[in-house]
Amino acid sequence: MKKLKNLSESQFLKVFFAFWAWCFIIAAVCMPDRAQMFSGLVKILGTPCKVPTNYFSVGGYSATFLNAGLVGLIALGLFVAFRAKADETSTLAFILIMGFCSWGINIVNIWPSILGVIAYGLIKKKPLGELVNYMLVSTGLAPLITELLVRYPGMEVVGFHLTGLILALLAGFWVGLFLPAGMTHSPKVHKGYSLYSAGLPIGMTAFLLNAALYNTLGLDVDALPLLSDMTVASTAITNIFCCTLFGLCIVFAFLLGCRPKDYWQLIIDPRVVRNFSSTYGNAVFLMNVGVYGLVILGYYNLVGASFNGVCFGIIFCMLACCNSGSHPGNVWPIMLGYRVASAVCGWLSPLVGGDFQYAINEQAILVGVCYASGLSPISDKYGWFYGFVAAILHYLLVTSVPSLHGGFCLYNGGFTAALICIILVPGLETIFRTKEERRAAKRLKKAGNAPAP
Repeated sequence: MKKLKNLSESQFLKVFFAFWAWCFIIAAVCMPDRAQMFSGLVKILGTPCKVPTNYFSVGGYSATFLNAGLVGLIALGLFVAFRAKADETSTLAFILIMGFCSWGINIVNIWPSILGVIAYGLIKKKPLGELVNYMLVSTGLAPLITELLVRYPGMEVVGFHLTGLILALLAGFWVGLFLPAGMTHSPKVHKGYSLYSAGLPIGMTAFLLNAALYNTLGLDVDALPLLSDMTVASTAITNIFCCTLFGLCIVFAFLLGCRPKDYWQLIIDPRVVRNFSSTYGNAVFLMNVGVYGLVILGYYNLVGASFNGVCFGIIFCMLACCNSGSHPGNVWPIMLGYRVASAVCGWLSPLVGGDFQYAINEQAILVGVCYASGLSPISDKYGWFYGFVAAILHYLLVTSVPSLHGGFCLYNGGFTAALICIILVPGLETIFRTKEERRAAKRLKKAGNAPAP
């Protein structure tokens, strides 16, 4: 434990990544269907995975956990091979792809875009160690890669073929070459108010490729996966695994020296902090992983989620910002906003003759609130009410966005969050005052009303 305490931020995060990857692999061996682990993994690799696809149904529980663990080790291997420094963005990227491993990412469809980023680095003569974060987030278009690999241009799965491989590599190189530039400019668009910054460039790229490969050529894009596939779920497996993993994080945080008051300082800090591990220390960051993870798990239990592969994955996708700005104190307004929006829309829909399909525990809404949490900087900067409003706007928009990218973008909710920033932030900055400005005004007013000495 003393050696862990003395590790630098980057070294500690790499150990953290290794710990998580092996937890998934160990869980895979412990699953009741472990006899089908490798055959299930083969099914996952060769099955189209448009958003959302339930890997629990496609390949089984053991294969899904194995897929996640192997992808985690590949990601860690990239950091080690290219001697990359791990930071808060690395944490987001790593946990995010681990979350996607149960509903869209696998050990095959990640490679074309990773190779594209490597090609970008070689062309621009940039150290590849500086690009590992880009390599990981580029996998947000993995469903399109699988589509090209196994069945494009038709809707019948024909298996891996040379034409599909060439198309997948071309699409991957396109993503890899332009993503670094897109991510550089993305914060200028949302002004730092969306923590899922890659959602905008990945979403726009998916929009473009869907239009070029399908819409403008008159090709059909099949409907979403069958609802029956989504019913393959396990509340027990999800809760036991997550409680164990997050509980271990809390235990290790205490062993590393984190005290309750240290974590409380993170929660109440009036500053907008974007790197918890460097600002508060590795132990406090690890405590946030555990506590925030349990809060997310509790929320999904509370609303009655069906713990299929998609819902299991979005627990980790939501947790991904645990080192870059999100914690229970600034995310609860967003959870509340989604709950209120669902209740109000459910009440209004029959009054206007609508067919309401977006209850708080519907699959699309469960995924939506996951990425709406990336708007937590609005809560930090302006106060809980404005985060609440941002969540309502995200709820209204998130189910309409998939038609733009055809279900090929795993960052659908992150893309939506960027659009909400484009709509909301100009008004906030023009009309409303930040929390700090309101506090300063109160201090000034108090000083003005103070009796003269």
